[in-house]
Amino acid sequence: MTEMSPLRRRIIEDMTVRNLSPATQRSYVHAVAKFGRFFGRSPDKLDLEDVRTFQVHLVFGGISWPALNQTVCALRFLYGVTLRQSDLPERIPYAVEPQKLPVVLGADEVVRFLEAVPSLKSRTTLTTAYAAVPRASEAACLKVANIDSSRMVIHVEQGKGGRDRYVMLSPQLLGILRSYWRLARPVHWLFPGRDPEHPIHPVVMHAACRSACAASGLGKRVTVHNIHCGIASPPTCWRVAPISASSRRCSAIAT
Repeated sequence: MTEMSPLRRRIIEDMTVRNLSPATQRSYVHAVAKFGRFFGRSPDKLDLEDVRTFQVHLVFGGISWPALNQTVCALRFLYGVTLRQSDLPERIPYAVEPQKLPVVLGADEVVRFLEAVPSLKSRTTLTTAYAAVPRASEAACLKVANIDSSRMVIHVEQGKGGRDRYVMLSPQLLGILRSYWRLARPVHWLFPGRDPEHPIHPVVMHAACRSACAASGLGKRVTVHNIHCGIASPPTCWRVAPISASSRRCSAIAT
């Protein structure tokens, strides 16, 4: 087993004491390691001109703008925090991302999409993302206790930025979740993985989303996040066909 370098250990410690999420930590470590491998030297031996060369290499290699900016964040953290070169981070530029309109699904398209998901658990998870919790990691980590039917809210624990928040729970979604619960009987995690001690992994949601998109023949790039983009006004859109259709289907199975 390869021994961890002092620099990697230090950057992980710096991220840990600042309570960066595990996903962010993995992303930063990967970006810094890739930066070092490109030059064949330890990143603490590289300077601003090397950073610029690496950025040019990534752009001409076809990296996406969000991925490039994630790399910039990692290098800014490396130099500004771990290497304590406070003058350097501001000189590492972010890329200006092109502003594009999101892919928006119509009500009929959402019906086709959800009906193309064969698994009850995956369909219910994606329906929850559509109606209330758009981030896959947040929807996957919901617990049974997070569904507050008395106040008609869903408690999202430690969402983006490590923040708790409440989102509205529609009567239609509550009906779907109750039907799902009667069939699946989850105990702790609302959407457990193969190991009931752990929640379903977001990768499973993304895979189900891709399969449903292909099976439904929509001809659009559908992601877990942009199914939610079709909701311009949640209280009104919660009453459209996709939720009601899924609710009736779950109720029919339950009875």
